[in-house]
Amino acid sequence: MGADGTGGTWPILTRLGDLVRARLDWLAELEALDVGKPLTQARNDAVALARYCEFYGGAADKVHGQTIPYLDGYTVYTLRQPHGVTGHIIPWNYPMQIIGRSVGAALAMGNACVLKPAEEACMTALAFAWLAEQAGLPPGALNVVPGLGAEAGAALAGHPGIQHVSFTGSVATGSTVQTLAARNVVPVTLELGGKSPQVVFDDADLDAALPFLVNAGIQNAGQTCSASSRVLVHRDLHETLRDRMAERYAALQVGPAMADLDVGPMISARQQGIVSGFLTQAGDLTIAAQARIPDGPGHYAPPTLLDNVPPDHPLAQQEIFGPVQAIIPFDSEEEALRIANGTDYGLVAGVWTRDGARQMRMARALHSGQVYINNYGAGGGVELPFGGIGKSGHGREKGFEALYGFSSLKTVAAYHG
Repeated sequence: MGADGTGGTWPILTRLGDLVRARLDWLAELEALDVGKPLTQARNDAVALARYCEFYGGAADKVHGQTIPYLDGYTVYTLRQPHGVTGHIIPWNYPMQIIGRSVGAALAMGNACVLKPAEEACMTALAFAWLAEQAGLPPGALNVVPGLGAEAGAALAGHPGIQHVSFTGSVATGSTVQTLAARNVVPVTLELGGKSPQVVFDDADLDAALPFLVNAGIQNAGQTCSASSRVLVHRDLHETLRDRMAERYAALQVGPAMADLDVGPMISARQQGIVSGFLTQAGDLTIAAQARIPDGPGHYAPPTLLDNVPPDHPLAQQEIFGPVQAIIPFDSEEEALRIANGTDYGLVAGVWTRDGARQMRMARALHSGQVYINNYGAGGGVELPFGGIGKSGHGREKGFEALYGFSSLKTVAAYHG
């Protein structure tokens, strides 16, 4: 199997994208039931999975090497070749999206893939494998191995037959995966946690910013690595922004996934307990707003907006992985940067300002793998390289960068006189 456009992976991936689109509602229901996210959000994830298949199907035969000018008598060129067998350990929060960006890119480059889905949510991984078979993917090209992380995940990360490991999840588990892979001197792509800020200056367009500020914090019940859990706001705009965000929080509807409201339940009682523990640490912090959660069964955490959170407070430093946002005022651009860069993470950041020079300064100075100016998330950005720095990980997924990561570069130097 190759990515050369002659019987390679690109027509299969394209067909797979078509099959995913033909079954969007079915896949969305599986994801909503498995993860607990509202049905509309799950359907958006299914659309993203189709887009990844389409993008990498189209990109598979467009990854080229270089011809390098060299000494007289030499022709030198480079080749991009697959690693061989790649391992993919994915989390429970966005199974379809992460399968698409990870497995899709690896298959496009001609690798065979072993996929270990999270034990909490593996139904769409198994459904994807079935659809891949229908699309014509050869036997053995995609292998799904459900199981516990400490067993199946550890075995995959440390297996001597794996030539590259892709992991998305927590910092602690990512460190373990990297240690296991290092014993075999295997490269690892890590996409880990985040404490992503959105920085709102006093000249920001609040009407445009508000939906992004709130939605980026409560989407998927806040169980998102790139969630905007910190909102940094210029002090002159602080009270206005707080009040307008509080209005939106008060109007949020929380309920079962299939009710398709704003926020669904947490993935598990364990995750619900983690979020509750963080809220207990809020102590004397001001709760600007808190949405109501339904009575009855379900692992719900109340969407909570905290005001005037000190930058060094645990709720401003640690990844909560729940629908909790901290508002942090600042007085100057320099202070905003110091606060924004003042965590161990560096995954995503947002900047809201009409000042073009400030936009460029902030984009360069923010310690983050992605920076969004006057938007946040760019509609999912299948084409946009994604990954972090610091404890947010290393390596890049999405776009063409992922194709480079799932291949090795070979230099050929031919002497012909």
